Amino acid sequence: MDVTEFEELIDRLGEDLSLWPDDRRLPAEELLAQSAAAQALLDEARALRHALAAPAVRAPKGLADRIVAAAAKLKGDTTEPRTEGETAES
Repeated sequence: MDVTEFEELIDRLGEDLSLWPDDRRLPAEELLAQSAAAQALLDEARALRHALAAPAVRAPKGLADRIVAAAAKLKGDTTEPRTEGETAES
């Protein structure tokens, strides 16, 4: 197995080698023991999986109002900024 094939298998089978079929896992483990490039690919795949599993980051309350107020100041608009969910008719 070479690094290119290893990368393709990570893309298809995931970064958890214990879930790979034996005929693919054993050569992959041998490659990992010899190749810094293969180890780096596996580390990157694990880091990506960890990042994707993290909870979503939420914007602080009132951020949209602050952005609208700042934009209004830049435009020279003197109207009062709307709050979230408020329409022009409100």
